[in-house]
Amino acid sequence: MKRAWISILALLFLTACPKSDEVANAPTVSDFEKERAELSARVKGSGRKIASAAARRNDPNRANADDTEFAVVDKEYTYDPKGKRDPFRSFIFTSNDESRDARGPLEQFDLAQLSVMAVVWGTDRPRAVVADPSGRGYIVREGTYMGKNEGRIIGIADNSLVVKESYVDYFGETTTKDVTMRVRVGKEGVQQ
Repeated sequence: MKRAWISILALLFLTACPKSDEVANAPTVSDFEKERAELSARVKGSGRKIASAAARRNDPNRANADDTEFAVVDKEYTYDPKGKRDPFRSFIFTSNDESRDARGPLEQFDLAQLSVMAVVWGTDRPRAVVADPSGRGYIVREGTYMGKNEGRIIGIADNSLVVKESYVDYFGETTTKDVTMRVRVGKEGVQQ
């Protein structure tokens, strides 16, 4: 097995090495310098002045020039956005409908599997603690999605929260249902 790997690596090495005629036809440094000297002579023969980038930036005549070496600038051009895409808008389009792809951890369970553990309701933004079947707690507020049927919390009271769920009935119509979930209290008033 070891010999097979060594022979494969040797074969790959031999095929990757350049052949001697390829190396012989490659340009050398002297060829490059010769071409550069010819180009410099042609530019000098045309009467064109060669200047460094700093000298070109500081040239007072250059600031008022209408064209550059790369493109001609048209001073009369105005941008017309009609029929063009907004360059600041994302390529990722968001849908305007209410269907959502991302689902939270509370949306993996039915409402019957979830239990309300505590409610904080005397504030401007009431909140509740909801536990999943494994006992893990989540802090929720109005507008939080929970339940498999796209349920959304629409209200939090002193010992309960109201979830609006949507169902598709037998006729294919979507109906909504408000489900009230209460904090469970035992005989002595202790939470179960």
